[in-house]
Amino acid sequence: MPWSRVISGVVAIALALAMIVLGGWYFTVGFGVIIYLGQLEYFQLARAKGIAPAAKTTLVVSQALLVISNLSPTLADAVFPVAGTFICFYLLFQPKFATIADISASIMGLFYGGYLPSYWVRLRSLGQLEVSNIPLDGYLPQFFDFNSLPIGLTHTLLAFSCIWAADIGAYVVGKFFGRTQLSNISPKKTVEGAVFGVTGSVVVAIAGSWFLGWAGYPVTGAALGLLIGIASLLGDLTESMMKRDAGVKDSGQLIPGHGGILDRADSYVFTAPLVYYFVTLVLPLIPGGR
Repeated sequence: MPWSRVISGVVAIALALAMIVLGGWYFTVGFGVIIYLGQLEYFQLARAKGIAPAAKTTLVVSQALLVISNLSPTLADAVFPVAGTFICFYLLFQPKFATIADISASIMGLFYGGYLPSYWVRLRSLGQLEVSNIPLDGYLPQFFDFNSLPIGLTHTLLAFSCIWAADIGAYVVGKFFGRTQLSNISPKKTVEGAVFGVTGSVVVAIAGSWFLGWAGYPVTGAALGLLIGIASLLGDLTESMMKRDAGVKDSGQLIPGHGGILDRADSYVFTAPLVYYFVTLVLPLIPGGR
C-alpha cells in the first residue's frame, strides 16, 4: 500500500474522530465542508456527460439542509421537498431550456449529496445538548466512561467503525485473496473482499452492541452490522457506476492515494439513514438493555 494512501487515510480518520467527538456545530460545519467538496465532484461527473445541473443552487440548499438537521432534525424532512421545488423553479427560469437530465442530476445531487448525508448530523446530535460543555454546542469528554457519553456520539462512532472495518477488510482481502469478480461496474472488487468486508462490519457491530448493552444482543448488533456492510458496499458500487458512466477513474484528486472526496465517502451515503432509524425506531421497540 502506498505511503501516501496510508498517511492521508490516518489524517482523515483523525479529523473524522475529532469532529465526531466534539459534535455540535463542529461536526455540522466539518461535515458541511465534506458535503460541499463531494457535491462539486458529483456535478463535475454530471458535466462530463454534457449535463448542466443547477449546481450553485443545490450547493446552497444542501448546506441549509445540514444546518436545519442540526437545529431541528424533524424539520429537515419538510425542507427537502421544498429545496427540490426551489431547484426546479431555478431551472425553469434559465435562458437555456433545462432538460430532464439537468433536473434529474440536480435533484439527485440534493438527495445523494445533501439529504442522505444529513442523517449523520441528525444521528450525532442525539443527546448532545444535554451534555454540551464547550461553546457551539460541543462536547469534550471529561473522563472515559462510555455510559456518560451522549447516544449520538457512541452510535456514530460505532457506525463509522463498522464502515471502516468493511472498507479495510474488503480492500485487504480483495487485493490479496480475491479471485471472483463481484461486478463489471467495478472490476477490482471481488466476492471474497465483499463477503469479508460485510463480515467485518457485523463483527464490529456485535462487539459494539455488547459494549453498549443493547437489547436483543447479539441479534441487534448483527442486524445493524449487516445493514451497514451491505449499504456501504452498495454506496461504493453506485459511485463506481457514476464514474464509469462519466469515463473517469477517480471522482477527484483531493486526497493523495485515495482520489476524491466521493471516492472515500461513498460508503457513508446510504448507511446514514439506515443507522439513524435503526437507533431511533428499531432499538426503542426492543425491551431490555441498559
